[in-house]
Amino acid sequence: MTAVLAPQEIVERTLTAAARLHGCVVLVRETSEAVLRWANSTMTTNGHTTSWRVTVVALVAVDGGTAAGVVSSSATVTDPAQLADLVAAAEAAAHAAGPAEDATPLVPATGGDTGWDQPAAETSIGVFGEFATGLAEVLAGPQRQYGFASHELTTTWLGTSAGVRRRWVQPTGSVELNAKTQDLASSAWAGTSTADFADVDVVALAGEAARRLDWGKRRVPLPAGRYETLLPPSAVSDLMIYLAWSMEGRSAQEGRSALSGPDGPRVGERLTTLPLTLACDPQAAGLEYEPFLTADRSGEGISVFDNGLATRRVEWVRDGSVAELAYSRAEAAKFGTEFTPAGDNLLLTGGSDASIAELVASTERGLLLTCLWYIRPVDPATLLLTGLTRDGVYLVEGGEVVAEVDHNFRFNYSPLDVLRRATEVGATERTLPREWKDWFTRAAMPPVRVPEFNMSSVSLGR
Repeated sequence: MTAVLAPQEIVERTLTAAARLHGCVVLVRETSEAVLRWANSTMTTNGHTTSWRVTVVALVAVDGGTAAGVVSSSATVTDPAQLADLVAAAEAAAHAAGPAEDATPLVPATGGDTGWDQPAAETSIGVFGEFATGLAEVLAGPQRQYGFASHELTTTWLGTSAGVRRRWVQPTGSVELNAKTQDLASSAWAGTSTADFADVDVVALAGEAARRLDWGKRRVPLPAGRYETLLPPSAVSDLMIYLAWSMEGRSAQEGRSALSGPDGPRVGERLTTLPLTLACDPQAAGLEYEPFLTADRSGEGISVFDNGLATRRVEWVRDGSVAELAYSRAEAAKFGTEFTPAGDNLLLTGGSDASIAELVASTERGLLLTCLWYIRPVDPATLLLTGLTRDGVYLVEGGEVVAEVDHNFRFNYSPLDVLRRATEVGATERTLPREWKDWFTRAAMPPVRVPEFNMSSVSLGR
């Protein structure tokens, strides 16, 4: 059997094949993933997979500047000729693209990565050891249980013709479960993210879902309208992630976003008197992400020319005011500001130490949501979003949950208005975004009270 080339060898051979070009960036990613799946209180799937992806960014001198072409392959690399073919394809893509607007010199090397020569990290079914013990207890319970647990370790090697050599291992884990009544008439969702499953209490997650099923023993219809609404951390995360994805400096400078003002970007504008800070932080405990930039595409706020630059804590909102917007180096130079990288986690802090249960206890009448689903933009000028509630909307009266609403709602609301109009924000905790989980799992959010949250119509699906 032909041997598979090591990731470090792939990087070096690719750079050698690209030596005639103006420059080159190589990204090698190897992902080791273990999964568990269960349905109708029975385990259905468990397994482990390993996947590869090699990305080559070819930089070519052309009339008018430097062009960039990007090509990726998930094929196992056993022959150096495969890498020469990737370089040739990326070179052709660069010539077809023409001069890059974001062209800047590649990031210079600032010292080697001490882990460069290490192999890829591997997970296994064993990561679910204690979790599986708790799951067995849950599956033996009175509700019908459905769910999915996943753990990934993705090792990234970044090499450039400017001498950068960096390696990073990114853990990503999550669990979602749906508990259903025996007649399948009601369901309740719970989920969380994790780096290693050591901190996941699946019995407690199932207990929360069971409590929500108990609330659903009484059901009431409610019309569409504006309600005082308690958004749990999961729902808050899905709204704040969309806000963070919209903090692009260029679109704000050019008047194309909700962060555009009459005199330029709305940096410095106060959104709330609450001391809230919305930030990405590569060093946030338990939510760490790559300390250096890896980009396999160029777009607003990101550039393939910036590969290898250090990431940092970025505060999109600081103490209630818009503080930073995302800029690549080229955009920062054009608009006279500083390079500001987007991040792979999101934290909203500055609230009280109140739990969602305490927010319920102080609610005279309102709605308690579980999570959001099918979120889509309606108006970029105001960042108005629409979407659906899912897996449980509950009526709160006199400080207690008294019933489940007998349907879901479609909502129309802007995450900017969540910050502007929030009257109470609780304690920040690690959570799992329901809508964006496939792309973004590392989030820590508080529960938030929003008066007159707009439930624009009734959705008959449960």
